[in-house]
Amino acid sequence: MGRFGKRDDLVIHGEEPFNAETGLGSLTDSVTDTAAFYVRGHGPVPEIDPKVWRLRVCGLVERELTLSLETLREAFRERSVTATLQCAGNRRAGLVAIRDIPGEAPWGPGATGTAVWTGVALADVLALAGPLTLASDVGFEGADQCPEARPVQRFGGSIPLDKAKRSEVLLAWVMNGEPLAPVHGAPLRVVVPGYIGARSIKWLERIELRPEPWPGYFQHVVYRLVAADETPGPGVGMPLGLVALNSDVLSPRDGEIVAAGPVDVCGYAFAGGDRYVARVDVSTDGGASWTQADLLEDLGRWAWRQWRITLDLAPGEHELLVRAWDSSAATQPEDEAALWNPKGYVNNARPRIRIKASPR
Repeated sequence: MGRFGKRDDLVIHGEEPFNAETGLGSLTDSVTDTAAFYVRGHGPVPEIDPKVWRLRVCGLVERELTLSLETLREAFRERSVTATLQCAGNRRAGLVAIRDIPGEAPWGPGATGTAVWTGVALADVLALAGPLTLASDVGFEGADQCPEARPVQRFGGSIPLDKAKRSEVLLAWVMNGEPLAPVHGAPLRVVVPGYIGARSIKWLERIELRPEPWPGYFQHVVYRLVAADETPGPGVGMPLGLVALNSDVLSPRDGEIVAAGPVDVCGYAFAGGDRYVARVDVSTDGGASWTQADLLEDLGRWAWRQWRITLDLAPGEHELLVRAWDSSAATQPEDEAALWNPKGYVNNARPRIRIKASPR
């Protein structure tokens, strides 16, 4: 095992702050093992004593709250949700290959994972605090200090109050049946299904009911989709929220040599938002024709769908192209080049891999 109890096959993008993506082999599991789950951080993992830790709920509320972990466990009904988290920079490497993106880690397809999260519904805590009429957004602030921010500040972000009131949004202290690990946000983190991972704030210490979105660096400057010809800056571009429809091939891997004949191809697809994966298609002729893959176990509305298909491949070189469809009848863009942006976000182009089938 490596640092923070992580598997040795994770791709390390940085030691401090620690950033690591899941190896493709671990993504084939319907629920991602905690030791293989990706980590995205903007500062050192804070040291927090759970016994003295408190959660403050403030802002536009009828009553401010100060809650211990013990109070959260005793005063509210425990809930669980199976949810996929995905970094906005997932598959950035594909955009870097088109044009350099200085200062941004070249994340591959492993900045994503699915876990069973357990805690209490954020909505139940908000109901006790009593949001006032002017409240439209719910902000979260963690304990992690982030040196890259200008000025240096704690990591924070917000979601609309309407989303925060929904039962799937959790304040979680358990991941995959085990106490939440420090690297994943212990003692308490937010889990916002359907939204980019940056909104699922770790090491949560403050919840603020607000009349507008979070003004901090990581929502007002970072995690915004900027046009190709724009320079990132405060308020430039569109703030990222809902995850875009995405998919990838997990096996075989790009460049792999396989035996000709029947070849099992598998991957995942994730719709994000309130949508669900409706179909996955695979093409072996550049998109001229498509064959529908089988969708595997349905883990619920907020989780990815694994898929599988068996293709009969003749000896020689093959390019496999994949497209997912969601419940709104939307599919993935065809070309990565058209998606390039200065931060390398939202690469949800149709994945393609090249493999060679050798005679048996």
